[in-house]
Amino acid sequence: MELLSFTALGFFSAWGIFYLKTRKMGFLAQEPEDYASMKPEMNIRDALNGPLTCEGMIYGPTGRVSSRFVADMNVTWDGNKAIMKERFHYDSGTVQDREWHLELGNDGRIKATAADVIGEGEGIQMGSALKLTYKIKLTEEAGGHVLDTVDWMYLVENGTIINRSQFRKFGIKVGELVATFRPANEDMKRAA
Repeated sequence: MELLSFTALGFFSAWGIFYLKTRKMGFLAQEPEDYASMKPEMNIRDALNGPLTCEGMIYGPTGRVSSRFVADMNVTWDGNKAIMKERFHYDSGTVQDREWHLELGNDGRIKATAADVIGEGEGIQMGSALKLTYKIKLTEEAGGHVLDTVDWMYLVENGTIINRSQFRKFGIKVGELVATFRPANEDMKRAA
């Protein structure tokens, strides 16, 4: 009986530490209100508009870099709706085209869809940050898993956006992405 009590105590202690670390002290503990007064204030129509250059890395479940990429993006707005076309060039030689459809509400809320997103992503911009949550379905080559995704984008003073995303399966982090978005510079564009 004593062994069972110690096992239960150990399990609940470990669960409590895991919960506190992931929900109260870690990446998932952030709230848009945390950035409400931070400057510069992000206006998604300005920050994500026109041709953009993106560079980033994807980290696997062990925390090691599993992939690097550069991407050319173009965002066009028509009122409160935008289309963001993306072309990723991965270090493996793979090229991936994606297209997001964004809709911005008057209250700063964002709805987002893409071919590999299950349902509709939801987000909000506040102060210098933007949060977007959605479920993404990986390609069959990548296992075809559906992952819960949290994207945070932070605007810095020079107009660059720093993006950090985490991917989870059953609440366990299985990957992370860190990338920058900035207005495209003609001198830095790659030859097509």
